[in-house]
Amino acid sequence: MIYHFFADRSGFPLVTLLILCSFAAAFAGFKIFAKALPRDQGREFAVNGQLSQGKPRGAGIILVSVFVLCAALFTPMTVENVIDLALIYAAMITGFLDDASKVPWGELKKGLLDLVISAGLAVNFIWHNPANVIFFGNTFEMPKVIYVILAVGLIWLSINVVNCTDGVDGLCGSLSMVTIFLFMQSASGTQLFFGSRVGSEIYTESLVMLSVLAAYLWFNCSPSLILMGDAGSRALGVFIALLAMRTGHPFAFLLFAVVMLLDGGLGLVKLSVRRLLHSTTFMDGIRTPLHDHARKLKGWSDTQVVIRFVIIQLAVGYAALALINL
Repeated sequence: MIYHFFADRSGFPLVTLLILCSFAAAFAGFKIFAKALPRDQGREFAVNGQLSQGKPRGAGIILVSVFVLCAALFTPMTVENVIDLALIYAAMITGFLDDASKVPWGELKKGLLDLVISAGLAVNFIWHNPANVIFFGNTFEMPKVIYVILAVGLIWLSINVVNCTDGVDGLCGSLSMVTIFLFMQSASGTQLFFGSRVGSEIYTESLVMLSVLAAYLWFNCSPSLILMGDAGSRALGVFIALLAMRTGHPFAFLLFAVVMLLDGGLGLVKLSVRRLLHSTTFMDGIRTPLHDHARKLKGWSDTQVVIRFVIIQLAVGYAALALINL
């Protein structure tokens, strides 16, 4: 492992190397293998969905493969870390199989797979860590059973709301980068360079993920050349939820990912209530996901959606950081 070569040295060369290697590997991967990916068939009900038709879809298999490889190279491979990376990769595989399928998978099938991955990640976390939660600067330990139940809900929610934001060029990648960066800023118990403090592995993996996402956005900014598909967005959801748990700030997800929650979460609420109450008028004036509402009803361009959504998430996120540090 490259990690062991640099473990007893200054952290700066290792961090520089991991950022450059992660970006370069992802960039090369997208450049070389994009043509081998399945093609998008266009989204029938999405605004401007026809513009995506024919583009390489499922680029998440490249994104996540490079992330897992670089994480294995630059972080110590503990049992916990190996299982976490395996589950992130499993989320990518389920998403890629859906991307490549001629008939999209049903909601029940995807929901059950998400539940299995969420449960595995939650149990793995609680097996290796205390159920500590930081709330407004105070740390308390939750009962482990309660923590696992809430963690499963957090991971499942994160998978689905991040997935829902993948409908505008550059949106999912940009919002994910903001959320990851905010969690890194909240993690006062971690450190940027390698050392003995708990949490340094997830901090370093966050740098790897940011580097890989930067390479992806090079090709995905409007007008996009490739699409991450479920393969990327579902794995990103798993990683962001894991980051929330490992930094000790699972409740901060509500604010650090506020735009993703509103963008994708309102659609889940709308669909669930309509089915439960057999209603056809609930939230009738709001088109979901919200990025489609902004484009169709507000006339925003794709670039305006991305920039404005990122500004909102940054503003709310830094306000939340101020509250956390009180």
